[in-house]
Amino acid sequence: MRKKSFVVAAMQLAVCASAMAQVVNDSVMRNVDLDEVTVISSRFGNEHSLNKTSLLAHDLQEQNMGENLPFLLQKTPSLVVTSDDGLGVGYTYFRVRGTDQSRINMTINGIPLNDSESQSVFWVNMTDMVGSMSKMDVQRGVGTSVNGSAAFGASVNMQTEIAHQKPYAEIAFNGGSYNTFRESVKVGTGLLKHGFSIDARYSKVNSNGYIDHAKSDLHSYFVSGAWYGVNTMVKLLAFGGKEKTGIAWDGVSPSMWRDNPRYNGACEYTDENGVLKYYNNNTDNYFQQHYQAHVSHIFNPKWSINAALHYTRGDGYAEQVKYAKLKDYALLTYIDKNGDEVKKSNLVRRKYLLNDFYGGTIAAHYTSKSVKVDFGAAANNYTGVHYGQVLKMLDESYPNAVENYEYYRNRGDKLDANVFAKANWEIVKGLNLYGDLQYRFIDYRLSGVNDEDLEEIGFHEQFHFFNPKAGISYSSKGHNAYATFAMANREPTRKNYTECGPNDQPRHETLYDYELGYSYSHRIFSTGVNLYFMDYDNQLVLTGKLSDTGAALTRNVKDSYRMGIEFLAGVQIAKCLRWDVNLTLSQNKILNYTDWVDDWYADWSDPNVIATSGQVEVDYGKTDIAFSPNVLVGSSLQFDLSGFSAVFQTNFVGSQYLDNTMNSASKLPAYCVNNLGLSYCLPLKKVVKDITFRVQMNNLFNAKYVSNGWSYSYFEGANAKGEFSRENQKYDVGYYAQAPFNIHAGFVVRF
Repeated sequence: MRKKSFVVAAMQLAVCASAMAQVVNDSVMRNVDLDEVTVISSRFGNEHSLNKTSLLAHDLQEQNMGENLPFLLQKTPSLVVTSDDGLGVGYTYFRVRGTDQSRINMTINGIPLNDSESQSVFWVNMTDMVGSMSKMDVQRGVGTSVNGSAAFGASVNMQTEIAHQKPYAEIAFNGGSYNTFRESVKVGTGLLKHGFSIDARYSKVNSNGYIDHAKSDLHSYFVSGAWYGVNTMVKLLAFGGKEKTGIAWDGVSPSMWRDNPRYNGACEYTDENGVLKYYNNNTDNYFQQHYQAHVSHIFNPKWSINAALHYTRGDGYAEQVKYAKLKDYALLTYIDKNGDEVKKSNLVRRKYLLNDFYGGTIAAHYTSKSVKVDFGAAANNYTGVHYGQVLKMLDESYPNAVENYEYYRNRGDKLDANVFAKANWEIVKGLNLYGDLQYRFIDYRLSGVNDEDLEEIGFHEQFHFFNPKAGISYSSKGHNAYATFAMANREPTRKNYTECGPNDQPRHETLYDYELGYSYSHRIFSTGVNLYFMDYDNQLVLTGKLSDTGAALTRNVKDSYRMGIEFLAGVQIAKCLRWDVNLTLSQNKILNYTDWVDDWYADWSDPNVIATSGQVEVDYGKTDIAFSPNVLVGSSLQFDLSGFSAVFQTNFVGSQYLDNTMNSASKLPAYCVNNLGLSYCLPLKKVVKDITFRVQMNNLFNAKYVSNGWSYSYFEGANAKGEFSRENQKYDVGYYAQAPFNIHAGFVVRF
């Protein structure tokens, strides 16, 4: 009944929008120019570089069936996607050139999107945001200077809806495997008589998820109001989302994955009588709201300026059942009915996060026949309050009353400011020189009680980063060659500080990125190759370990690098048939990796063992960096004819290690996934413009595969020779199973 009401309301809105046609007082191109001014400073030095991928609204919507944004980027070279729920609807992640998304700079309309402390983006908080985007640029490597966190693997710059000349409306619905449903309504007034326009969207996505107890209940909205003058634009935006997802970040053992890949033990517990029970509210809950105000002005054909203010509010918690040591929650032990002291018990906890992020940006742009110059500044401030409560004890024999008992609270404050200047000079026709200078300042404070050990934490660090970039390119008659150098510095995340080991105090890291490429474009085919060498100092690499809230943990390594070759080609086989392929071959190495490994049976009489808290230092020498496959292949075969479209997408991901020890026990096997999307656009007249019917078949050949996992290694005492050798090192490994064949179908009605 609710779905029927939703469709009726959407159709009423659509009819209203179609009746709003007004006289347009400016050309659409002028409005697009004004919209572009808001993000022009995020554009890259060489628009023809092969390490950049641009996607327009049509590209993004082509396979949009409710999956979060990373799964819609699978055509991007050197990119790997994964999800906790196995479908890409719940918590979803991507890595570029082996670097995770906490190390990828992401902006929306030039405003930082990465969370200031975790430096990641949680797409589940803004489901179906792609429905309100007009363009997205993904650049691998460091890229140009942008606001927000440093780019250590890629930059992703998004632009929201731009002005439409005419009123429009659309409703979309699709449903499919594992009770996955997406409903969306989108309306816009077009450009009204006095230059005003309004755009709005509401989306709802639900799914049971492939993994048991990984349900998703997701909502998102987008509202934009703009005024376009002859040379000025003022735009106000509000967007955000609310999510409730079942926690599925524990993973499963390799043997469980083979026998029961959908198993999720995160909600299970055994009561004091040995009875297995389920806690059904093992969920993550979050509400995030974004507000932006933009002003753009074009003074003349050479000069333009844009300024923006923004505010983001986040509020949520994760609720979990835990079998835990009572002392870890500042709770007293007790004597059970058998007279034994109970030190561990079942409890329900909540970890809360309340954060505020606000700031402003300003940038000016100069363009002449041979020179383009951008310069600007930004300042952003973040406050995050973290606290935890024990809601209740699940063991009835626990003697003390516990209800909403707060066991930790801490606060992070972070100021992030930068100034930049960059220029592109066309020395002679086709030959361009590019330069980019950025100074970035970070002031970060963390105080209160740490959730990991309930110890007082208090530190204050400041960072002063200088990030220069330069490049040269030459373009002529379809040929394009370029060479670039970029330097980037990056501060540690909150988890790097709060969950580091006693021997792993985090330090900031530096990247020197060298890119060299050539491409050729012809009417029928295109081809190119990009070489990269990313040289790191103190890189924070993933260790394979997770925090107790599923966050991937990292540690510094002094010397490491990523180097590779990215090959891209495309051919227009026929007027209606095109084939595009990409291939990445890479090496990702730590030159001398050492790690501290837990010894479960440490000899506490040995003072050296006591000094290292029961850990043993192991030297692994030169190793592969975790989560960095050496081979990635992508293929997209697209057929378009008379409104019918078919896209056959293939992604091959080579084997990769879950940690940096190169042990076969922590190695994920290679996998290949094939997806097929079919659509047909039926043109209509009068009120309804057209209807598009779509079918999306994912994992077409039913591959059983794992795209992500974790690894924990340890010793059970020394071997017979009294040595802690790599041969007797033990491993616990967790897999995140991805869904087998799944199918989704639906329609989009445009008015």
